[in-house]
Amino acid sequence: MLDDSQLLTVTDLKQYAYCPRVVYYERCLPHIRPRTYMMDAGKDAHEHEQDRAARRTITRYDTAEGERRFNVPLVSRPLGLRGLLDEVVFTPDGKAIPVDYKLATSAGNNHRIQLAAYALLLEADSLYRVEYGYLYLIPTRKLVKVMITPKLRDVTQTMLHQAQTMIALEQMPPPVDRVGQCAACEFRRFCNDV
Repeated sequence: MLDDSQLLTVTDLKQYAYCPRVVYYERCLPHIRPRTYMMDAGKDAHEHEQDRAARRTITRYDTAEGERRFNVPLVSRPLGLRGLLDEVVFTPDGKAIPVDYKLATSAGNNHRIQLAAYALLLEADSLYRVEYGYLYLIPTRKLVKVMITPKLRDVTQTMLHQAQTMIALEQMPPPVDRVGQCAACEFRRFCNDV
């Protein structure tokens, strides 16, 4: 049985959607990841935003009532996935609304994958269902509603399986097509083919 450290994290899955090599380096070549300013800034911004979020009303999340929880740990051994969700609203009618804070000015596909992964985790071991969630863009203070559609669920589960297979085989993936994103990557010096 896998221990928690061997489970893929939701952040790993977000990174995999952005660039599979980041996850390869992190999981197959452990302890080499350089710490970046953006990692520390993101952590600080999340902590500050949680204090602000606690003062907001939940009506912004398209629900009149519910119980809010912050920094919710989620684990599913059958999925092989774990994560720490910034915020979730549990409604009286059995729904869960995940909210993920982002130190970004726009919501990327990788962020949508991450939110869908949180939805899968919320549904895995509970009686709650997830129809939609929100990405909260910290710099612009904008909420982006993301519908958790069957297609998004399928893409997320497929990507999860691909990432798990890549790690199990320790097989380095090809470089991404969008090499412009490599300029600020902490692993750029490891990729000699971009």
